[in-house]
Amino acid sequence: MAEAPSKIESIRKWVVEHKLRTVGCLWLSGITGSIAYNWSQPNMKTSVKIIHARLHAQALTLAALAGAAMVEYYDHHFETAPKTDNQLLPHSHKDH
Repeated sequence: MAEAPSKIESIRKWVVEHKLRTVGCLWLSGITGSIAYNWSQPNMKTSVKIIHARLHAQALTLAALAGAAMVEYYDHHFETAPKTDNQLLPHSHKDH
């Protein structure tokens, strides 16, 4: 009987399959949280609040992209299943 994947493994697999969606969601949540935080600061001008929110979202996006790159690196260098010849080559050059 096969062992059920752990929650961390399930999350990692979803992130690998949905990299752009993950980065987009992190960006959206980052800018939303930053705007909410900055709007609670009464002594800042509106333009400064928006600039700070954008800078926070950009930093979060860079972190998410770096995380996605690390997941890609891990998948390519530490794959659990060995690749077969058919997976390595786009098509076979054998004569039929």
